[in-house]
Amino acid sequence: MRIIDANGEQLGIMSIRQAMDLAAEKQLDLVKIAPQAKPPVCRIMDYGKFRFEQSKKEKEAKKNQKIINIKEIRFSPTIEEHDLNVKAKNAQKFLLEGDKVKVTIRFRGREVDHVAFGQQALNKFFEIIKENCVVEKPAKLEGKNMTMILAPKQ
Repeated sequence: MRIIDANGEQLGIMSIRQAMDLAAEKQLDLVKIAPQAKPPVCRIMDYGKFRFEQSKKEKEAKKNQKIINIKEIRFSPTIEEHDLNVKAKNAQKFLLEGDKVKVTIRFRGREVDHVAFGQQALNKFFEIIKENCVVEKPAKLEGKNMTMILAPKQ
């Protein structure tokens, strides 16, 4: 086995027994780092300290991740101008906070026969807020709902 000491210096190739004795002498652990290498690579280190450092790195990486939420805005295809503006204002607020917005138009009863009204409403909605967002997923009819996903501009 190829052995590396706690400082990162290579000690050379030796048997497992010699490496175990060397680790016990320094009151450290022998940890196999690369078992698939030829010869396998082991390191003499404090395994408890190593695990602590790994968990610390994972926590730091998790802290730096940005969580993106998807907010949903729903309305009907026959929405009035003022109501559409209010919904657009809320969507802009969500986009400025860094969230994605899922815009859903619900078709009730026979409204589903007039998909063009829903498409027009979505186009009006997008025209109002287009300076703050990009279309991530264009409008698509799924059952009795038409959805479009907007993402904030970078």
